[in-house]
Amino acid sequence: MPDITIIIPAYREGEGIFGVVEETRRVMDATGRSYEILVVDDGSDDETAAEAQRAGARILSHPYNIGNGAAVKTGIRNAQGEILVTLDGDGQHSPEDIPRLLEMMDTYDMAVGARRGRSKASFLRRMANRLYNCFATYMCRRRIEDLTSGFRAVKTDIARHFVSLLPNTFSYPTTITMAVIRSGYSLVYVPITANRRVGASKIRPIRDGSRFFLIIVKIATLFSPMRVFLPVSGIMFLAGLGYGLFKVFFMGERYGPTSAMLMTVSVVIFMVGLVSEQVAQLRFDRNEIRGDRE
Repeated sequence: MPDITIIIPAYREGEGIFGVVEETRRVMDATGRSYEILVVDDGSDDETAAEAQRAGARILSHPYNIGNGAAVKTGIRNAQGEILVTLDGDGQHSPEDIPRLLEMMDTYDMAVGARRGRSKASFLRRMANRLYNCFATYMCRRRIEDLTSGFRAVKTDIARHFVSLLPNTFSYPTTITMAVIRSGYSLVYVPITANRRVGASKIRPIRDGSRFFLIIVKIATLFSPMRVFLPVSGIMFLAGLGYGLFKVFFMGERYGPTSAMLMTVSVVIFMVGLVSEQVAQLRFDRNEIRGDRE
């Protein structure tokens, strides 16, 4: 059984997947550790699977395009190594950085390649990633340097513990990052420089950006509900109180039903958040019990 499984999700990457697999093999051979390279072809209609197999990878194929996250989940379920490394098949992640991630796995449960300013990404994507990182930092109560990076190493048993929570879309790195932090596992960021991808991008900044932000909010309410509900409740309470006081002292009118309604709704939102927090905690406790039994 190999020590390490390299998972490469790929969709229509026939142009560059051979070079990615070949370079990964060269880097891993130099480490002297046993490994396997697992390319999950997500229903490509080009030569992605054939090129990856020609380069020496083990191939798993979806019958149709399900999603980047679904490909990663297939890789996690079929991996044989004790440590998983995921990287994109479009050449953005340099296999040369894999040993740096693996060095951290003796101490940490997950190591993530954090893209630096020299990375070759568009201005819009860099700004969006900063926004996501700031929001995730608030949600997780610790600094998140790169929430959306798909280049990471994680222990196999931990990845399988959370595989059912991972979405089928590009947002799987967000989910597993927040799951690892919420469950008390250790996480470290390793600075990397991302390259310009080979071929056309599958992400549309305008369409996918807003959708991805909504996914982050959903994931946030799944793992830390009060971090979402409490600010909303507080804002509504202060708005109702402020509006009522303004009417009384500056307009000479009664407090009014609008202010009372806002304050009442704020209490309801707070109680919903409190119940959601308890439900989230129960779900994590059950997952821990199930994991111990397995």
